[in-house]
Amino acid sequence: MGKNNTTILIIAMVLTAAMMMEDAKSYPLCNTDTNDLQKCSPAVTGNSPPPPGPDCCAVARSANLECLCPYLSLSGIDPSKIKSVLASCGVGNPSCLS
Repeated sequence: MGKNNTTILIIAMVLTAAMMMEDAKSYPLCNTDTNDLQKCSPAVTGNSPPPPGPDCCAVARSANLECLCPYLSLSGIDPSKIKSVLASCGVGNPSCLS
């Protein structure tokens, strides 16, 4: 595995862990803090996730979604759920989800 792929994999694991852990240390990533991403976790997990709340939509609007593309594809989250959240928040899909 190349150095860039290893770096992306490590960051993706940190991002995924941050989304799952309430008290995880926050890291700035793509115009947002990794802990803020967990505000969208309920809307992208489970079989029938609830619609995103205002806090999640604020994160979706402020994050650099193009920058997050490599992490979204490695997160294990169903892309259709991410698209649904973005649509509900009135945010366009980044190129990796189009």
